Amino acid sequence: MEYNDQMKNRVKRVEGQVKALIRMMEEEKDCKELVAQMSAARNALDRTIGLVVSTNLEQCVREQIVKGEETEELIQEAVQLLVKSR
Repeated sequence: MEYNDQMKNRVKRVEGQVKALIRMMEEEKDCKELVAQMSAARNALDRTIGLVVSTNLEQCVREQIVKGEETEELIQEAVQLLVKSR
């Protein structure tokens, strides 16, 4: 699968959030602030997972249709990936 710039930029944003978390811990910031930032990072990563899985699913389904093959198994795999990610 080819990972586009949008996907890479999302992961880079999460990386920045994680670095900010470490800095907050080193500065002994309040627990509430830290947890809010952790939640934001997790949500951003969850959205990125959704983007990667859906983009991959779309590409694979298109290929299967062109080949005249069934797509149900691919869809089930994508759903399982999303379930595992939670």
